[in-house]
Amino acid sequence: MQFRTPRVSRPVAASSARKKTPLRQLLLPPILLVLVVVAWTVATSVAWTIVSSIAHADDAAVAAVSIDNFTFGPSPLTVKAGTTVTWTNRDDIPHSIVDKDRKLFRSKVLDTGESFSFTFSNPGSYDYFCSLHPHMTGHIVVEP
Repeated sequence: MQFRTPRVSRPVAASSARKKTPLRQLLLPPILLVLVVVAWTVATSVAWTIVSSIAHADDAAVAAVSIDNFTFGPSPLTVKAGTTVTWTNRDDIPHSIVDKDRKLFRSKVLDTGESFSFTFSNPGSYDYFCSLHPHMTGHIVVEP
């Protein structure tokens, strides 16, 4: 009877076992990230431009104010007399809208997605704030 010596494979050095990653695979994720960030920035800019153009249109009878991240936007907002301004809460916490000087309007507390509207009949300058977060302020100029 003859015994054979078992074969033992030698470990392969780590450097020779690793395949080289092509430069294209290394650069693709950062490039895609940059493209996504640029696309998001452009989309956001276009959206605010549209909202702003609606708010500043000469013959606009309706204007929009968005409540988001503890701010009213756009502010200041310039509209013509007779324009109805609608505030929409896009924040994830409740807010309200109160006329600072004249007490002309006061919304109920608005949850996320809820809106409040007021028609500005008279020219003038109107300051408003959130009664729940008084540091949140906005300004509307109503032109004749």
